[in-house]
Amino acid sequence: MSSSRPAPGRRSPARPSIRRFIRLLTTASLLAGAAIPVLAGNSAAAASICDKYCDGRDPALTAGDRTSVQTTIYSRQIVLHFDDADDMAWASIGNGNPADEVWLDRSFDGGQSWSQGSKLGDTTVPSGQRGWRTLMYNVDDWNNRGVGAVRACGKAGDRAEIACIPWARTTWNAGSRSTAAATALMMYYNNGTGLWNTTNWWNSANALTAVIDNVRVSGMGSYKYAIATTYDDNLSAQGGQFRNDYMDDTGWWGLAWVDAYDLTGDSRYLTTAKADADWMTSYSDGTCGGGVWWRTQRDYKNAITNELYLQLTAALHNRIPGDTKYLTQAKNEWSWFKASGLINSAHLINDGLTTSTCKNNGQPVYTYNQGVILNGLTELYRATGDAGVLTDARTLAGASTTDPTLNPNGILADPGEPQSNGGADGPSFKGVYARGLAALNKTLGDHPYTAYLNRQAGSAYAHDRNPLDQYGYHWAGPLDSTDAARQQSGVDLMNAAG
Repeated sequence: MSSSRPAPGRRSPARPSIRRFIRLLTTASLLAGAAIPVLAGNSAAAASICDKYCDGRDPALTAGDRTSVQTTIYSRQIVLHFDDADDMAWASIGNGNPADEVWLDRSFDGGQSWSQGSKLGDTTVPSGQRGWRTLMYNVDDWNNRGVGAVRACGKAGDRAEIACIPWARTTWNAGSRSTAAATALMMYYNNGTGLWNTTNWWNSANALTAVIDNVRVSGMGSYKYAIATTYDDNLSAQGGQFRNDYMDDTGWWGLAWVDAYDLTGDSRYLTTAKADADWMTSYSDGTCGGGVWWRTQRDYKNAITNELYLQLTAALHNRIPGDTKYLTQAKNEWSWFKASGLINSAHLINDGLTTSTCKNNGQPVYTYNQGVILNGLTELYRATGDAGVLTDARTLAGASTTDPTLNPNGILADPGEPQSNGGADGPSFKGVYARGLAALNKTLGDHPYTAYLNRQAGSAYAHDRNPLDQYGYHWAGPLDSTDAARQQSGVDLMNAAG
């Protein structure tokens, strides 16, 4: 695990290096593979960033040189270099000619844009040389909570074509699979809105949960600021207290605030979680024998809403001394759910009940429906000590981890994969499943699902990840595209595998 930066603003940046010198080497040394010399160069107009050191530091002063990814264009070799200890990077071009060009781009949104960090250190190979390098630039902007990525780009002096290396970053806050995934997720975080770009309201609740869980799993607290920022910026949004017309949305946020309370001990988060549970309770009734409606229109009783309600009410009981209200609600919810028909004969959970007959509607067996129930039953077991609850959870987990349709070739997949891209919602599902399975696995003394979780994480890491540790939708591979929902699932999985 890498060390984490202190919270922005709590570390005074060091003074920039006074001595910036150019060390010229002979062409023979360059061809022998010696270090490429530095040219002060023409840095593109961009705000200079200072952390431990300021932008524009001489690579000759680096504490280490890790060559990350590289590419070639017209036989020129373009290489991205990292000083991991100081969270800085530089680019080099070799095997070239005078006037060949090389530079860095820097992005603070996961490589979606780089207008504020374009052509950093832009420089050309001088006369008499075959290679050159830029100065060093900070990857992150900790004073402004900017989580960064860089790439090296270059071109032959006599050609128009440009080659750029894929986005990558230092190992700072990315020293393990889970911290690297969490850092990549925070690249999508919008400090102005307190939500995650490229995804929706309920997915942001899951992204926050994944980040909080990562703090607990990894011990890296660099991104705890997202908890208060998200809360303060969105407390009055939609219906207030993170409630809206959809009870499942409300449930996701309620559970995020339970998680935030567990990590911080701040009672305001628990207050909001209670408001969310109470809002969901107000949309429960005797239709279909019980359960909570999916939305305020009261037109569908589905599995995910009721699983979230079970988990949230049981979790609240476990955190409120002397509670009886939420315990009663949780117990009643599980009694209803178990008898509702939502669980099919294969011990898998379909999407919901028919409106007219209150029967299992046979809709797809989504992975998140198989996972949230495990988290809910784990909380209910903690609340009641009823061993039968764990027996039920084992039965459900055993079915979902071995079902061949859900696990083609042993790797978890949602209905429609690999042809489907999951739409706006689906990319969050498998991570939610891993989170629930991990909670149950931790509670069971024999930890029976450790190997399963490790297999999923190993596959995603090997086949569904880019050099920036961004994950796609298909854990079996190949990588399709990246966004915050896909990344949240990746973080959940890496947290679950430990």
